[in-house]
Amino acid sequence: MSTTNTTNNIGRKISRIRELRGMKQEALAIELGVSQQTVSNIEKSAAIEADLLAQVAEILGVTPEAIENFSEEAVFNIINNTFQDSSSNNNNYLCTINPLDKIVELYERLVEAEKSKVEYLERLLGEK
Repeated sequence: MSTTNTTNNIGRKISRIRELRGMKQEALAIELGVSQQTVSNIEKSAAIEADLLAQVAEILGVTPEAIENFSEEAVFNIINNTFQDSSSNNNNYLCTINPLDKIVELYERLVEAEKSKVEYLERLLGEK
């Protein structure tokens, strides 16, 4: 009876990276020029050929080494370490513009557009 160590199962790593990328098996199959069933079989494989691994890696936007060394535990460690601090100064969603300035700017542009319309209409009336 042969046992497969899931941490070294290249097919499972491809599957997880594909899922993390938000890609379906069908999309990967289309990119590879194979059937969805073939992709399913690849993802069940413990090992695949180097050239196929290189093709899959390119489609997934990673290196073959990244697939070979992929660790779900490392991904979760990175996520946990990134989002551990809940302080308000630890986010990347800081507004870099002043919304009031933008409103004033838009209002001024609207007023200018209306002024130019009025001038245009006055010229048309003056020509008659």
